[in-house]
Amino acid sequence: MSKSTFYTSIGYKVLMALSGLFLMFFLLQHLVINSLSVISPDAFNEASHFMGTNPLVQFLLQPVLIFGVVFHFIMGFFLDLKNRKSRAINYSYNKPSANSSWVSRNMIISGLTVLAFLGIHFIDFWIPEINVKYIQGDMSGMHNGEFRYFHELHEKFAAMPRVIAYVIAFIFLSLHLMHGFQSSFQSVGIATSKTRVAFYKFGNIFAIIVPTGFILIALFHFITQH
Repeated sequence: MSKSTFYTSIGYKVLMALSGLFLMFFLLQHLVINSLSVISPDAFNEASHFMGTNPLVQFLLQPVLIFGVVFHFIMGFFLDLKNRKSRAINYSYNKPSANSSWVSRNMIISGLTVLAFLGIHFIDFWIPEINVKYIQGDMSGMHNGEFRYFHELHEKFAAMPRVIAYVIAFIFLSLHLMHGFQSSFQSVGIATSKTRVAFYKFGNIFAIIVPTGFILIALFHFITQH
């Protein structure tokens, strides 16, 4: 491998890591807001209305988020193809199945599952929201004199198949995060030999707590209307 190819490969991994860290921060913020729907519907409505009408969020952060999602998955597919080609050449020497976990070798599978979930999530929430605000021109967030956000979220989890799909998606997200979290910090040079174990433990905690939080929210809304 030439020096320029080596640095290019490192650059790709750093960009992948930075986009992943950005998306992890978004996941945490999203979990906090969605948790309000369990604690206080009024607080959830207020937070959702702010996020849905604030110009900074709508016209700066939202496009950045969408770009981050698209970039992360495209870069992930690209790096996975490179790794598979390299693995095919060195398989008999390195025996990757003995030296790495199934999750780390199959990030593309968990990534595709999460991507499919994002498609469902966009159809369920983002597209209807864009339709109401920018096509129908209703920025009030109201329906029959009340905020519509909690009611819309609650109704989405009335059907068991949708809840099951969400649970499966978040299990795969957990698997994706278990490897992606520690890999991201290692790629940007934060996780050193002294801190690697701490980042590994913290990454596993993050990868379990955040998806579990989303699963519990979905189950809460399903159970409380049946």
